[in-house]
Amino acid sequence: MIRFLDFSLSFIGLIATFPILLIVTIIGLFDTGSPIFIQTRVGKNKKSFQLIKFRTMGINTKSVASHLANEASITKLGAFLRKTKIDELPQLINVLKGEMSLVGPRPNLFNQDDLIRARDKLGVYNVLPGVTGLAQVQNIDMSTPELLADIDKKMIETLTIPSYFKYLIMTVTGSGSGDAVKPK
Repeated sequence: MIRFLDFSLSFIGLIATFPILLIVTIIGLFDTGSPIFIQTRVGKNKKSFQLIKFRTMGINTKSVASHLANEASITKLGAFLRKTKIDELPQLINVLKGEMSLVGPRPNLFNQDDLIRARDKLGVYNVLPGVTGLAQVQNIDMSTPELLADIDKKMIETLTIPSYFKYLIMTVTGSGSGDAVKPK
């Protein structure tokens, strides 16, 4: 049932937000010259996949978890995209392709060893990663790997259709502040 919801909602979401996607892509060309950001992430069963987002940082920013990146690397457009969570919209393509779910643990980088160990121990990689989830709406990011893995596991064990929609609604209405970055 979740896969059907993921596919249907991401398909509808891509159609409904197409004008936004187009406008952000055009503005992004002027902002960084490369509006789309693709990064290898850890997916279900620890298989890699290419996560698609709008670029929010300068092109030469080091590929690290957001909490390790410096706030100074975020562009003006990027700050707006992060605040509104519009930077996440291209991930609907990942959901449509079956690489992600709308709701699940946020996919991490392969160089986040502490988080990988904590999630592996709790079986978090047995499910598709998600665009949003319990940790995101509670402002728990990847800077606290053990806590994040625990919250991810709790979400996985208690995920129902009503909670799936609850996390989506909370995300769309502004719960959670997005990925934290180091202050300037």
